[in-house]
Amino acid sequence: MDYRNLGNSGTIVSELTLGTMTFGAEADEQTSHQILDTFVEHGGTFVDTADVYSSGVSESIIGSWLAAHPTEAQQIVLATKGRFPMGDGPNDLGLSRRHLRTALDASLTRLGVEHIDLYQMHAWDALTPIDETLRFLDDAVAAGKIGYYGFSNYLGWQLTKAVHRAAALDLVPPVTLQPQYSLLVRDIEHEIVPASLDAGIGLLPWSPLGGGWLTGKYKRDESPTGASRLGENPARGMEAWEARNGDQRTWDILDAVQATAKDHDATASQVAIAWLLEQPAVTSVILGARTVDQLVDNLGASGLGLSAGDVATLSAASAPAADDYPYGVAGVAQRVRKIGGGR
Repeated sequence: MDYRNLGNSGTIVSELTLGTMTFGAEADEQTSHQILDTFVEHGGTFVDTADVYSSGVSESIIGSWLAAHPTEAQQIVLATKGRFPMGDGPNDLGLSRRHLRTALDASLTRLGVEHIDLYQMHAWDALTPIDETLRFLDDAVAAGKIGYYGFSNYLGWQLTKAVHRAAALDLVPPVTLQPQYSLLVRDIEHEIVPASLDAGIGLLPWSPLGGGWLTGKYKRDESPTGASRLGENPARGMEAWEARNGDQRTWDILDAVQATAKDHDATASQVAIAWLLEQPAVTSVILGARTVDQLVDNLGASGLGLSAGDVATLSAASAPAADDYPYGVAGVAQRVRKIGGGR
């Protein structure tokens, strides 16, 4: 396992993060603890959860593991999130000072800790002034309840606004952003990646395997069945079967991934994750696993060592479609300046 700075902070984390959305849902407590054991045995130090995962059960499972493994717990960099509903009331969600105070204290209790290393705003809240959220986070750092804070699912302008408001108010700055990012989902490269690079923000990509598509387990024009997310629900969310199956780009990407995997005697999953590790601003890639076997396979991405040619091939096959303006060739040309001048 290799290690990197947590965004623009001095804290060091493993380049692969254990995502725990499956805990309490697709993995029971015993399996979840085995997954944590395996992650740590392979050198993993960064664990990510959220209050909304299984309505708090994920945090509680992690808390019970931390309590049972006090030595290993000392090396864990712990991240969680708040923002989504944890009740039915109008103040049981959002990024207001009122809700975040309640949400943070509840997360600390479930995790059984006095301090969370990285507290993330799970999504933008259009009803709460950004200054209110940032002042709460600054206070939480000063109180020793959190070490750093970051965001998840923010757009480029939202991230930039938060960064500049924190600076203008002389508040602690954010260190990370957690977006969906994979060979299948690359639109964040238009605005979000440049905004992150400009601010020195570290990216923590979630869904690096595109909801299972990049494992290579799905076949063209064969509706998935069995014990997989799409097998159980082919219309599931953003990775729904019908739309991606009907997109030629999907199969071009999978062909490139499979060919690269064969060249390296690796799995498709390992190649897809390794490609992400080579992308600008990426701090650590979040792995989600139902089983220990799935986790072990994904951990094999660390140290795979894709060549520059491999990365270029995969990038070309997965290039996001864009109209000429503002993100296509014509729009990009307007933002390029030759150092030597000329027409």
